[in-house]
Amino acid sequence: MKKIGLFYGTTTTKTASIAKKIKEAFGSDKVDLLSVEDAWKKDFESYDNIIVGVATWFDGELPNHWDEVRPELEALNLKGKKVAIFGLGDQVRYPENFVDGIGILAETFESVGAKIVGFTSIEGYDFEMSRALRDHKFVGLAIDKENQSKLTNDRIKNWVEQLKKEFD
Repeated sequence: MKKIGLFYGTTTTKTASIAKKIKEAFGSDKVDLLSVEDAWKKDFESYDNIIVGVATWFDGELPNHWDEVRPELEALNLKGKKVAIFGLGDQVRYPENFVDGIGILAETFESVGAKIVGFTSIEGYDFEMSRALRDHKFVGLAIDKENQSKLTNDRIKNWVEQLKKEFD
């Protein structure tokens, strides 16, 4: 498997902790952890397999770091690259926009030619709406550390095993 670039926001500690768990699940030599705040266009374009991590803030918004880098992402050429997305949300307090950040980033990466991989089941979640839904699946890994923290490690492990098959 080719080296993976894992981009995440360092200002959101929960997202950073999930990113580190994903790196450990893959094996630390297979994944480069990269701060989205410091990433350049060439950083994204240098990987064939990319994982991005995002929290959903407030009423379905991207955190500042992703919101600020999004215009730069729209100028990338990621044709032929695979992108997997994990996101954090709170399905109890924000059931009407649970993990919207995953869906927003999926749309952005698809618009520049990337193929989204790592779709996961919505089984076991209880929410009303999400921009991360497609064909009754999430377009990435949904994590709710606030209400389902006991499920997080198994969800990460299962997702990483899935990605090992989907990434070349």
